[in-house]
Order: sequence, then C-alpha cells, then structure tokens
Amino acid sequence: MSQLWAPAQLAVLAKVVDLNGFSSAARALGVPKAAVSRAIADLEQALGVRLLERTTRRLSLTAAGRLLYPHARRVTEECDAARAAIARLHAPATGPLRIVSDPIYGRLLLTPLVPRFLESFPDIPLEVALDGAEAAGGWDVAIRARAADDPAITHRLLGAPPAVLCATPAYLERRGTPMRPDELRGHDLLTPEPAEPPEFRLLLSHGAQRAEVAVSPKLAVGDPAVLHAATAAGLGIGLLPAFLCRQGLATGRLKVVLPQWVAPPAAALHALYPAALEADTRVRRFVEFLAASVVPALVG
Repeated sequence: MSQLWAPAQLAVLAKVVDLNGFSSAARALGVPKAAVSRAIADLEQALGVRLLERTTRRLSLTAAGRLLYPHARRVTEECDAARAAIARLHAPATGPLRIVSDPIYGRLLLTPLVPRFLESFPDIPLEVALDGAEAAGGWDVAIRARAADDPAITHRLLGAPPAVLCATPAYLERRGTPMRPDELRGHDLLTPEPAEPPEFRLLLSHGAQRAEVAVSPKLAVGDPAVLHAATAAGLGIGLLPAFLCRQGLATGRLKVVLPQWVAPPAAALHALYPAALEADTRVRRFVEFLAASVVPALVG
C-alpha cells in the first residue's frame, strides 16, 4: 500500500460511501469519474481485498470495507480541519479576546497593562476576568503561575518575579531581626509550598556566597496573596514576589529581611492559550505584548 497515495485513496473511498456513488463523489471532488474508479481500484489492489460491492442501484461496503471506512472517514475529517485552520489564519478574527488571570497577578500586573494594550490595538476588544474561573464562559488567554500539562494548551513563559523576604516592623521588634541566613530557623517562616514536605529549602546568595536553609514553615501555601496577607498581619517572615511588597515597603508597613541576600525568583508566570488559537492574530498580538511588558512590570 503506497504511503504516498493511500491518504488520497482513503479520502476518495469515504466520499464514495458518504455520497453513495462514484459520479457524486467525482462531482464533489472536482475530478473525472474515471479518476475516482481508478483510486478505488488501486486501493483494493494494494490491500488485496474488495472494499465495495457494486450493483446497478447501490453501493455497499464489504466486511473489509466496513473495517476500513472509519479510518478513511478520519482522513477526510483531518483534511477538512486542515483547510479550516488555514482559512482561520487568513480570516480576520472577530469578537472580544477573553482573558482570565489569577486574581493577585491580574490586579497588580495585568490591570495596568490593559489600557496600554487597548491604546496600541484599538481594533481588539477585551473581556477580562480576574476571578480565575476558566470554565465560566470559556477563555482565549489565561495568565497563570504554572504551565499546562494538557497538549491541547500552548504556553509561553512571561517571566519570573523577583522574590524578597519581608516582615512587619512589629514582628521583627517582637522576635528580633535575623542578621544571617541560618538565623531564619528560629523564626516563623511563611513560604510557598515545599517541593519536599515538610521542609522548605531556602536558597540565598550574596555575591559569591551561597546559603541553603532548611526550615519548617509556619505556613506553606501556593497562593501568594495568602502569604502576603499573613505577612502583613505580622505572623512571620514571608517569602513573597517583590511586586506584592512594593506598597508595604514604601509605606513602612513591611521591612526587607536580610536585604544583602538575594532569594530565588518566585513562581514563573505563563500565558496559556488553546493550541487551536495559535494562528489567531488577536491571541498572538496579546501574548507578544505581555511577553514584552510583564518582565519590566515584575522587576520595576
């Protein structure tokens, strides 16, 4: 069975069966009836079986034909899907682009960027939801602190926020201010979820110096908003994305702990979108805008 011509022959078989005739299939495919007959005959010869029973009034599939028909049908469906994908590539996308985001990242990072995007691309309206409810009404682009395992979802890395250790002045006055990384073991630590529970391994650097501190967190949670709230309430020293702490540090409600030491970045941010929308101009422009704009927002 020739691998070069087999897909075309299978597609012809499916068309003949679906339209119940060689003539109808030939008209639908835009080829002479003889070409359809030749394709079926070549397919039968290559497989060594008859696929169709022909009478003057109707066609019917043989046992081998019934076995082969579902595969032939999928060939035609994939061809139709390929043509539709190319058509979408050239057709102007319409309707608003639906964006969802984890609330904390949406409010502090995405919200300031939306007006700039609309100014740059006034022809692309947006619908933005900051509740993270992906299933509610569907979505086109999602901003998440994790990539997707689903092969039907494409993701693009946007950047990783710098992280800082910080606490309230009241907590530090009550418990003391650590001067060295190893002194963190005597404090209440508020951290992201550890990779190897129950300990959280905190890696810090100061120039060429490196420090690794294993701590048992008082609170370990994947939501940075919860960590920020607990830190601002004076419950301990929090390891937080730096952009979450800007206002608290500027107003004195929070203080940086071990300011000479650099913590590893917080969880990386990704833009997720269905692979089927990869050719969508609106999606491509929005994701490229995010990739160019989010990193300065994270660092600045």
